[in-house]
Amino acid sequence: MNAVDVIVEDDSWDALKGKTRQVQSCLDAALAEIGDGHPGVVAVLLTGDAPVAELNARFRGKSGPTNVLSFPAVEGAENQLGDIALAWGVVEQEALAKGISVENHLSHLIVHGFLHLQGYDHLTDAEADEMEGIERRALARLGIADPYALDETTHEGTLE
Repeated sequence: MNAVDVIVEDDSWDALKGKTRQVQSCLDAALAEIGDGHPGVVAVLLTGDAPVAELNARFRGKSGPTNVLSFPAVEGAENQLGDIALAWGVVEQEALAKGISVENHLSHLIVHGFLHLQGYDHLTDAEADEMEGIERRALARLGIADPYALDETTHEGTLE
């Protein structure tokens, strides 16, 4: 089990109740699907588009906000797994576009971000297939429909 620290930096996230419990449930579901994961504290930053755009530019060299960013802890950081940052505006817009609840989309993004902290990636089709399979199974544990069945886009642009 990984400990979680949820930091709400943007008041828009107050629309969602039970965020810490939701985040912990997502981490537990993902961990159940991967088995022996790396332990540590996960900090989840619920913020706005502008701060995520700044992080995206600074650490990835990409302009504009994105839905979720994951930052694994530096090697040797005691009891820290890493950080996940989510942008309210992007998450809300994507949920509306997909016709799903913000809560369910947030769960998908948390699972996705957590898998990145665990060393998973989606740079190749094989990696994307593996990661998406884990996401589908973790979300099914939470009673959430397969997000890739709802959005048949390519791996690129679905989640970053």
